[in-house]
Amino acid sequence: MSIMNTLSNLWNQTAFMNLQWGNYVMILVACVFLYLAIRKGFEPLLLVPIAFGMLLVNIYPDIMAEPFVDAQGIEHAGGLLHYFFILDEWSILPSLIFMGVGAMTDFGPLIANPKSFILGAAAQMGIYSAYFLAIIMGFNGKAAAAISIIGGADGPTSIFLAGKLGQTTLMGPIAVAAYSYMSLVPIIQPPIMKLLTTEKERKIKMEQLRPVSKLEKILFPIVITIVVCMILPTTAPLVGMLMLGNLFRECGVVKQLTETASNALMYIVVILLGTSVGASTSAEAFLNMDTLKIVALGLVAFAIGTAAGIIFGKIMSKMTGGKINPLIGSAGVSAVPMAARVSQKVGAEADPTNFLLMHAMGPNVAGVIGTAVAAGTFMAVFGV
Repeated sequence: MSIMNTLSNLWNQTAFMNLQWGNYVMILVACVFLYLAIRKGFEPLLLVPIAFGMLLVNIYPDIMAEPFVDAQGIEHAGGLLHYFFILDEWSILPSLIFMGVGAMTDFGPLIANPKSFILGAAAQMGIYSAYFLAIIMGFNGKAAAAISIIGGADGPTSIFLAGKLGQTTLMGPIAVAAYSYMSLVPIIQPPIMKLLTTEKERKIKMEQLRPVSKLEKILFPIVITIVVCMILPTTAPLVGMLMLGNLFRECGVVKQLTETASNALMYIVVILLGTSVGASTSAEAFLNMDTLKIVALGLVAFAIGTAAGIIFGKIMSKMTGGKINPLIGSAGVSAVPMAARVSQKVGAEADPTNFLLMHAMGPNVAGVIGTAVAAGTFMAVFGV
């Protein structure tokens, strides 16, 4: 009899006895994400930890449990990934991600071609369009603002703004949508790019960028930090860390800090952020109508941002007598450097001798700054 009781207790403790149908759906979604990351190579550094966090929380929900005091006054610690998630809510991990991005990225193409700022700004149209669409779909102002940043295809900024605006209940769906669209850039963007451009436009070859001096590269992050943060101080955690990482890279006297920020620290933060974001997608939090709306709004915003960048690229091409390839406008979203690589790929399909990567990096970097500025604008509007 005691053996049967033991076996019964063991069975009752298994996940099979405690999970709902929604948990199985989310486990299936996690497996699909893992397949896309591992088999198809869709941004595995992001999707693997996100998908695994999703898998864990839907098998063992207590891994995200908050600390509590029971009836006997005994304190119980929270789940492991709950403490990771607190670092998201406090904006620590998104800011550190930006430092790593800055340390890894060459801002030279943007400095050499300042007109790229226009294309980066144009691509932010997706963010503002999504904001008004979210209002129409019934979200309040702060929720709409947090959702709209998905249009910049910028996961860290989406998490940062959701936390600042107090939208932690929506943070999981927003972050997963943002990172999913970042991963799917090579699939989503090319059809839009080809639809809005002619083959002749896609074949446009751009002049080689001028050399950028070391002094310019050192001054750029300092000047951008002063200008942007003086106008929108709330952007300091993102823009400041982005520019600090880039200053590490360009100043040439802190090689160890550059290597740490762009390698060890960056990958540690990606693990913590990815697993905690994935763990915020329990079935109860994710499988509802609001999540479907967020995913749809994110796709629309991303498509509008891509289209706006290309359209402004076409306008600039006409104004310069065909010296600018409109394809680089699609790189104005914040997915660095994936969006720039897509511009290169689509251009090379039209003409294998066409090299657009470095030209596209200008709008791409401008898009990162533009998305951070958009987040700062929303925080200023709502008095955060």
